[in-house]
Amino acid sequence: MTSGPEPRWPDGPLPPGGPAVPVGPQPPPLVPRGLGWAFIPFVTLGWGTPLSFLYGSLKARSPGLAVGAAAYTAGIGLSVYLWSLADPMLFLLGAVTMTMVWVAGTANAFAVRTRVFSRGASHSPANDHAIRVAQYRRQLRADARSLAADDPALAEELRIGRPDLPRNYDDGGLVDVNHASAHALGTLPGMTSELVERIVRHRAEHGGFISVEELAVDVDLPPALLPKIKEYVIFLD
Repeated sequence: MTSGPEPRWPDGPLPPGGPAVPVGPQPPPLVPRGLGWAFIPFVTLGWGTPLSFLYGSLKARSPGLAVGAAAYTAGIGLSVYLWSLADPMLFLLGAVTMTMVWVAGTANAFAVRTRVFSRGASHSPANDHAIRVAQYRRQLRADARSLAADDPALAEELRIGRPDLPRNYDDGGLVDVNHASAHALGTLPGMTSELVERIVRHRAEHGGFISVEELAVDVDLPPALLPKIKEYVIFLD
């Protein structure tokens, strides 16, 4: 029995010891998140509204929902007080107030449900893994830069920043602007063939660069491109 192809990950190889979580779209939940919570004001005829909004304020860390919980508590308290006065008109006013708590609380709960029960990236195992991989490769790049600064000869031997050459060292995706091939330069974010040609021509005529800022000035890179490539470039002698 043959095994399938080795899994690939969105930002490079799986870090050592990393969990084997497949990356891909996650199916939506069968029941929308927080639907039961949003129904609490409705099924309790408004009586559970303050508690549900208090829970929502704690979960979402929202002062606004805490204020809402206090307001609904005040509305229920007012209704109970009016009912205790044994006056038909005030009793009716209390019933109207309680009905408003019931209806408004239900509508409000459904309106804020998605904010309270947001499916942020951290709630997806696949997204969690993708974040860890990206952070891992960012650390690889930082380690490679540090090594190159301390021992340029070793960096050259390890072929840091040279994805165009065979090598065993993983530098996290760095590209040495001073030596990498035109094809490797073209893999940088936002890099066009025209910009690559400018870099290669300037490199051949005037030598290498010492920083991304000098690169930007000498070959007239668009300002918006600098923050995109800064994380991935290195300048070796």
